[in-house]
Amino acid sequence: MSFKLSQRSLDNLEGVKPELVDVVKRAIEITEVDFGVIEGLRTVDKQRELFEKGASQTMASKHITGDAVDLVAYIGPKVCWELNVYDDIADAMRQAAEELDVELRWGAAWHRTLTHSGMLAGDLMNEYIDMRRAEGKRPFIDGPHFELV
Repeated sequence: MSFKLSQRSLDNLEGVKPELVDVVKRAIEITEVDFGVIEGLRTVDKQRELFEKGASQTMASKHITGDAVDLVAYIGPKVCWELNVYDDIADAMRQAAEELDVELRWGAAWHRTLTHSGMLAGDLMNEYIDMRRAEGKRPFIDGPHFELV
């Protein structure tokens, strides 16, 4: 099955670094799970609002510089937030980034780059979770988030 980005998704890529836009556009061609772009470039005020609500862990978000995107999965016409679906999207993003020689990090595996890790996204996420728990820390999982390294 082949998917394509909606006009809304394309509009949400405005201001995002071209290499990340290229990765998203390639990933939608090869993904097994349809997705859209819910956010790319973000203002400092919007970032502050998300930080204060606890929806973001930092004021130094790569969204502010156009180095990050948040994607949303669609199963049929419905939005899906099940994390295993984002593993599949992350695998498509990894493949696209590797094809385009772009270093990418996924918000469900902050400890290593998604690209050139030699691991499927789900395994990389589980490694991150295990590492954080071993350190006595809670993992911060942001499955829709992808950023340039």
